[in-house]
Amino acid sequence: MASIKNFTPRLYQETILHTCSKNNCLVVLPTGLGKTKIAILTAVSRLQNYPNSKILVLTPTKPLANQICQEFKECTDIENITLFTGIIPPETRKELWKENTVIVSTPQCIENDLINNNISLKDTSLVVFDEAHRAVKDYSYTWVAKQYQKKSDYARIIALTASPGSELEKITEVCKNLSIEEIEIRSELDPDVKPYVQEMEIELIKIDLPEELREVQKFLKDCFNSKLVKLKDFGYISSFNNLSKTQLLGIQRSLQGQIASGTKDFQLYKAISFSAEALKVQHAIELLETQGTNALYKYLDNIFETASKTKTKAVKSLVIDLNFKSAYIKTRHLLEKEIEHPKQDILKRIIEKEVLKDPKVKIIIFNQYRDSAAHLEKELKKINGVKPKLFIGQTKKNGIGLSQKEQIAILEDFKEYKYNCIIATSIGEEGLDIPKVELVIFYEPIPSAIRSIQRRGRTARQEKGRIIVLMTKNTRDEAYHWTSFHKEKRMYSILANLKQKLNLNKTQPSLDKFIEKETIKIFVDNREKGSGIIKNLVDNNIEVKMQTLATADYILSKRVGVERKTPQDFVDSIIDKRLLHQIRDLKQNFDRPLIIIEGEEDLYSLRRIHPNAIRGMLATIAISYGIPIIRTKNFQDSAALLIAIAKREQVAQEKEFGVRLDKKPLTTKEQQEFIIESLPGIGPTLAKSLLKKFKTVKKIINAKPEKLKKIEKLGPKKTEEIQRILDEEYPED
Repeated sequence: MASIKNFTPRLYQETILHTCSKNNCLVVLPTGLGKTKIAILTAVSRLQNYPNSKILVLTPTKPLANQICQEFKECTDIENITLFTGIIPPETRKELWKENTVIVSTPQCIENDLINNNISLKDTSLVVFDEAHRAVKDYSYTWVAKQYQKKSDYARIIALTASPGSELEKITEVCKNLSIEEIEIRSELDPDVKPYVQEMEIELIKIDLPEELREVQKFLKDCFNSKLVKLKDFGYISSFNNLSKTQLLGIQRSLQGQIASGTKDFQLYKAISFSAEALKVQHAIELLETQGTNALYKYLDNIFETASKTKTKAVKSLVIDLNFKSAYIKTRHLLEKEIEHPKQDILKRIIEKEVLKDPKVKIIIFNQYRDSAAHLEKELKKINGVKPKLFIGQTKKNGIGLSQKEQIAILEDFKEYKYNCIIATSIGEEGLDIPKVELVIFYEPIPSAIRSIQRRGRTARQEKGRIIVLMTKNTRDEAYHWTSFHKEKRMYSILANLKQKLNLNKTQPSLDKFIEKETIKIFVDNREKGSGIIKNLVDNNIEVKMQTLATADYILSKRVGVERKTPQDFVDSIIDKRLLHQIRDLKQNFDRPLIIIEGEEDLYSLRRIHPNAIRGMLATIAISYGIPIIRTKNFQDSAALLIAIAKREQVAQEKEFGVRLDKKPLTTKEQQEFIIESLPGIGPTLAKSLLKKFKTVKKIINAKPEKLKKIEKLGPKKTEEIQRILDEEYPED
């Protein structure tokens, strides 16, 4: 029977366990107070009640998954514990699932395995959602939780987070998506938690923005305000006092939506350009106020360099703006004089002092900009005794990026004192357990309560810790600090109220899971993985077979193959000439081919391509190839259509079918058209005209140029090229 080892549960952990054993529970607990231990206690309890069941633990990243997997091994006597990552092939994961009791994984792996029917959640007695605040919108947690509730014989969910958010709407969404029935919340002030909370000292260092940087700030603010004045004159904003980035993005989305719906207005295009310029300038102001001249100059220099290569109106207009140019030149001069934001020198002095006091000190510096973090690493390397290391995400940007394997190695080296200072972007905020971090430094405050709590949680886990926040006075630094503070207070208030009101009845198992259904099968190309359609198909009990398809995105029966395109992709594929090849392949492989164009954007306003070119292609597909084109609103609409067709086909026609690797045999007519279409300059329409006139392929090949020229749209140039190809000898290699 499963049991714990190497730790003694604390009172609050046992209290929370009592709730978790009875209901799906959201556990909100400050970082460092043993949320994973609560997961372990619940897992052991479930295995004692359901000895032959499985436990699934989901967490957003591989480093976190690796860490949790090790903790389960160290703190339980469960023998079969395994780690799932994307590196492990699906077939291997399929076998590991069968062999193991506890599976720790990233949610994307489980999502893919569920879609491909490689695993079953039927006998899973507990799913743990770590960093549960991610369970919003289309994140994989949401879909996996829905499948689990539907398919498990004894479903139980616990969701763990230090901070689910500060908005009622978001917290409610997390609870709904994870079928939460109870909330257990603790803060450092709760009596059962207080004895275990380590002392945390928080120091706020307020910094004046130097006069030289204020001059650049004024140029940028004047530039920013000039763009907002234009938007106000056009009537798109009523006031521009304290207009935030979120509000600007909302305005931009609204303007782009009007264009997508077919509105064509010169003023509208100008307004979109001004909003794009304003966003770029706003970002430049943020870099100046929170980071300094090095980060700002890199950003401005990139804009000026891009302007010489791009046709984007916003970039080209920005670089000729007098205020923007002045800010750029002034920033370059400051950089040449080595005048930086005072934050940098203050940070260096703090780090030097800490390392001098204790060479084995552990410090984490948070900086949300990758370029700035890399610059700080270079600067800190200049200080004797400081061993800094950049800790960033996987995405390669400007050649910088760390694989998950490299991230894990850096954390291990940090624990072993090979580094005494980590400079981390947001990747270091979430969940990582790094013992004995004495000092955490915010290079800039951030407006997110979730991220602020996560940053603070990297210290004071086992002993006293310190937080230092560097804040530039009278800038967005100050605004962000207080925004985060008030959001955090609001979060605890919302959770307390929600806990009182949460009176959800535990969802009873649906009778659907006990009723045998007629299976509908759809083959799906691997490249459709991110479309949203696949998860919708699985939700509707469709058997999805994922594989690489040579032709079509979806195969619904022996005779029906479907190519799905967004309006943007449809227009792009006309321009790069992919579409005709795809249409021919579709026609050659399926008796009933179909094209779906998914999305409500206006086809005629997406690219600078003449509307007649788009109409011509639509006519060619529908008339020359006889392939129907159906437009759908979104992925849900597309999925519903695919299901309707698949049901019709698989009930009315022969049910069993597979992916045909050989093409369907061409009819005599299709073979004749195919041969003539292979001649230079001959398309489907012209090939049909020639065959109707000359009756046979042989007569066309043997026809004299004079007769060919008489065919409409053939002309002398095409005739000469055809004759050249037919008469020229085959070249030897």
